[in-house]
Amino acid sequence: MKILIVGTLNGQVGAASQIAVKRGAKVIHTDDITQGLDSLRQGKGIDLVLVDIQLDIETFITNVNAERISTPVVACGVATDAQAAVRAIRAGAQEYLPLPPDAELIGAVLSAVAEESHAMIYNDPAMDNVVRLGKQIAPSDASVLITGESGTGKEIMARFIHRNSKRKDGPFIAVNCAAIPENLLESELFGHEKGAFTGAVARRIGKFEEANNGTILLDEISEMDVRLQAKLLRILQEREIDRVGGKKPVPVNVRILATSNRNMEQSVAKGEFREDLYFRLNVVNLQLPSLKERPKDIAVLSEHFIKKYAKANEMDERPLSKGALQKILAHNWPGNVRELENTMHRAVLIGGPTEIGEEAIMLSGSPMTAPSAPTQEAGAPLLAAQAENPADFVGQTVADMERKLIIATLDHCLGNRTHAANILGISIRTLRNKLKLYGDEGFDVPAAGSGT
Repeated sequence: MKILIVGTLNGQVGAASQIAVKRGAKVIHTDDITQGLDSLRQGKGIDLVLVDIQLDIETFITNVNAERISTPVVACGVATDAQAAVRAIRAGAQEYLPLPPDAELIGAVLSAVAEESHAMIYNDPAMDNVVRLGKQIAPSDASVLITGESGTGKEIMARFIHRNSKRKDGPFIAVNCAAIPENLLESELFGHEKGAFTGAVARRIGKFEEANNGTILLDEISEMDVRLQAKLLRILQEREIDRVGGKKPVPVNVRILATSNRNMEQSVAKGEFREDLYFRLNVVNLQLPSLKERPKDIAVLSEHFIKKYAKANEMDERPLSKGALQKILAHNWPGNVRELENTMHRAVLIGGPTEIGEEAIMLSGSPMTAPSAPTQEAGAPLLAAQAENPADFVGQTVADMERKLIIATLDHCLGNRTHAANILGISIRTLRNKLKLYGDEGFDVPAAGSGT
């Protein structure tokens, strides 16, 4: 793990660094937020940033977000400065670490960042062959195309391959090609030089350079623009990239893994995806089964998610009741493992004090609140009630009903755009466009959730 310390930490830089190093971390130090941003732009594989609370943390985090740098930021300051700590958290810091540094507390923060949250958990024979093949081809440098429905765990499989590869000590960089606007994806992947376009205030190292000597995951690659597909093909052939605005190519040593929830052969036949790139990526294809095809995994995954979210919310871990277990085993899980995770997250929050009962398991099409207290705007209770009486649809436009359905589905998915798009049967790009329209029209759109 690499840690970037920004600022003096009230003279405690040395002590904090020594504690981190003893815990197995590598430490980089800069004096101010300008130097800190420069370090992040250089793609040094930094896993965590500790920022002195006396610095302008809000500006630092604003710039990090504007440049789409996804590195967690922890604020550090004297324990008595409560107001500054609140301001830092409101600005976007994920944690507040009081000074002088405590070895156990810093160890806990590092453990939380380094925690293996991408474990390969399964108990169904349907997963055996897939996992066995993944482990068999992991030590090679072959490109791998991981396919399967949305929510089946394609990124987790990619991380499993990386952890079992010769590159496991190198970086693993994941890029969601569907979540980044087309006009920004090229810069995100290949980097840019200062002044290459409006807003390029400094040189920025792209994800390919950041993943050098490691692995890059191109998530939902089927959403990539055809023009960028040509550039990606060149990287696979020449092992070099061109920064936006750059004057000479930059060599890279990267293994490429890619995922898609589409039928790639159909995309090639329709001209939506380059055939030559498809064959370059598809050296090995791992097809992940849907959750309904691996029913023996439902119970073991549910237990895993209950433990995870009970711990995250500082709640007692409670078992599923027999009725709750029967309910989840009977569901067909159209959103796969991601839907199961969201369902267990909700169940942990609203379940009973000693066990999670059937009433806490809210599945697709179920009311999100008690039927006796329906809401009047685009929530699932209203839609569930209307589904019982189709006459209630009369007087509403198709656009109104579409908006209510989309927002209700997104609310059900805890804001997860990818999961909601999969359930709705639309592309994530279409969903983003509709949500932007609803927001501009003044409707309340659920905030983005995990995995979006």
